[in-house]
Amino acid sequence: MAKPTFFHLQHSESVVAQMAATIFTGFVQSGDVTPENEDAYIKRATHIAVKMADYTDKLVKSDEEWMKQE
Repeated sequence: MAKPTFFHLQHSESVVAQMAATIFTGFVQSGDVTPENEDAYIKRATHIAVKMADYTDKLVKSDEEWMKQE
């Protein structure tokens, strides 16, 4: 029996992982993903998700960020 893998992701990490999964799903649905290139598409989806999260963080201020400025 294989040893189980456990994850403990921070909230922001789980959000980015969900974004990457959604992007990856689009690649799969488009028919672009094959067993041979699956890892490359997982990496691509994750990089896109991180880029989107970084851009959003720069553009949008959360409630906590506004309160720190006061």
